[in-house]
Amino acid sequence: MHDLITRNLCILGSTGSIGMNTLDVVRAHRDQFKVSALTAGRQIERLAEQCLEFRPKIAAVHSATDARTLKELLEGKGLSIAVHHGEAGLITAVSESDCDTVMAAIVGAAGLLPTLRAAELGKRVLLANKESLVMSGDIFMNAAIRGGAELLPIDSEHNAIFQCLPPHFTSPKNTSRMKEHLGVEEIWLTASGGPFRNTPIDQLANITPDQACAHPNWVMGRKISVDSATMMNKGLEVIEAHWLFGLPLEQIKVLIHPESVVHSMVRYRDGSVMAQLGQPDMRTPIAFGLAWPNRIDAGVAPLNLTQLSGLHFTEPDLLRFPCLGLAFTAARQGGTSPTVLNAANEIAVAAFLEGRLPYLKIAQAVEFALNQLPSQKAGSLDEVLTVDREARLKTSDWITRQ
Repeated sequence: MHDLITRNLCILGSTGSIGMNTLDVVRAHRDQFKVSALTAGRQIERLAEQCLEFRPKIAAVHSATDARTLKELLEGKGLSIAVHHGEAGLITAVSESDCDTVMAAIVGAAGLLPTLRAAELGKRVLLANKESLVMSGDIFMNAAIRGGAELLPIDSEHNAIFQCLPPHFTSPKNTSRMKEHLGVEEIWLTASGGPFRNTPIDQLANITPDQACAHPNWVMGRKISVDSATMMNKGLEVIEAHWLFGLPLEQIKVLIHPESVVHSMVRYRDGSVMAQLGQPDMRTPIAFGLAWPNRIDAGVAPLNLTQLSGLHFTEPDLLRFPCLGLAFTAARQGGTSPTVLNAANEIAVAAFLEGRLPYLKIAQAVEFALNQLPSQKAGSLDEVLTVDREARLKTSDWITRQ
């Protein structure tokens, strides 16, 4: 057991499911964690309640209008908290709040720049924003290495892989490259298969947003729930794993595991398979990242193996889950293709949730964008962001023509 120290937290996306689960763990361990900054999109009243409870130094929101609203709410409660907005506000929360640990829980490309800034500043980065690595893996990992950042994966699958690696590897300073001498042959990312894993393919055309967001095992936000249904989420996780663990794509496999009890596995050269098991509750990987290298109570019920009827694993059907196949294609192409993949998917999923695009056309929209924007070398962050904007425009135009 290492000595416990008090960590100062900046939570990017504190009103989302990961952010609220993080605060739930913090609430149970107030002697170990202090909240220095909280940021949110548009859930201003919830953020105000969090500020009242945790008293951060800085809060940041989406727009200037929201910032004024939040400031009025806080002043009405007698709180003097610096309120910022926009992208600059997120970066201010990371860089000026005296935090040493950043929970990167903003969904989508919006989380890239503040998460990258945290890496550059050498913070402990609890990475729940997979898009940072999907869009700019090489740039992000090099920034983390130069800045001396600690990088701890929070996605349940990558967190499980991290826990299954040998102790001498699981220093976050070493997560930029897998070491060949560890004898790792493959990593297996498990996926629930979402709500439609058994739905006849000919019945998927009329899927509604509410149906797609009704995940059988996990409680998540609407965008990530749709990504789980299409298995794009797992495709993004494959790309993330490639950068986190330095393995080639052919050594990263996906398995459908409906019970969501085995969160991922590592297969070693000697025939051993190491797995991390637990309840499908994000507080477990969150608590692991917050307290690493120690372990603290996450508030999660113990796993009772005697109550499990069985554990099942199958290979994914790419006809049912074309988005997973597109993610592997983008990953193999490399360069800016993963950026295009992510941007097109964000636009398509938003259109689906707004009722402007049928479920089955999400994959078609992503494929269109990948075909329209061939891969090029991602030499700088500006180039990545330019490709991101172009992919969003092309995908939006395609959707309006449907």
